[in-house]
Amino acid sequence: MTIAVGDRLPDITVKAVTADGPADASTSELFAGKKVVLFAVPGAFTPTCHMNHLPGFVEHAAAIKAKGVDEIAVISVNDPFVMSAWAESTGAGDAITFLADGSAEFTKAIGLELDATAFGMGVRSLRYSMIVDNGSVTALNVEENPGQAEASGAEALLGQL
Repeated sequence: MTIAVGDRLPDITVKAVTADGPADASTSELFAGKKVVLFAVPGAFTPTCHMNHLPGFVEHAAAIKAKGVDEIAVISVNDPFVMSAWAESTGAGDAITFLADGSAEFTKAIGLELDATAFGMGVRSLRYSMIVDNGSVTALNVEENPGQAEASGAEALLGQL
């Protein structure tokens, strides 16, 4: 079942990138009592993710937060060390929380997995963005083509806040 507007996010443990290294993070705790923008990418450092999707959220972070958003987070089916390297290489760690869903448990639980085995990438996440208010999805934007970041991009999401 694919998650939909009005649904609550499942409680899954992912890895958060922190200054002290990877740390377990419960999605129920990450989203409790906050308004969070969550966007997902098929893979850190992949072309659209690295050059388009993430930079848009970094560029518009202040405007998004000015609309009452407490946190902006990116999640990918990568290990926490890759996500940490991506945060460091982009300088986005101050504006964006980086989450690793290394075994795709969260991605599968919300029904937004992508079979990218034909490209040598295994199971990944579809590209999407969502607004989560106290654990409930209030907006969801899933890209039809994972090579694009338009419907799920920062500008589109900013218009939904």
